[in-house]
Amino acid sequence: MVLYADEDEVTLTYGDRDSVVNGYVVYLMNICTDPNLVARYHQQLDGSGRRAMGSLPVVRNNERIGIARYNYVTVAIRDVGPFLDPRSRKDWWQGY
Repeated sequence: MVLYADEDEVTLTYGDRDSVVNGYVVYLMNICTDPNLVARYHQQLDGSGRRAMGSLPVVRNNERIGIARYNYVTVAIRDVGPFLDPRSRKDWWQGY
């Protein structure tokens, strides 16, 4: 489900809840979001930018959501825990 979409980024949740509280949330940044997806997202907003409809757009398997804007895409995945940086081994990483 698409929680947010604009020309440069998309926020997706895995599941049927329109919230970041439970489940996985995927943030994709530095992309050229597919204009059709952006339009579908904006269709459910009212004039002040608030949700006016009860349903958000859904992305299906193999549906194109955009292409890389540069030679990289920034991706963050969040579960119910806080954001953690795997490069910071001293803070939380217990790898070997």
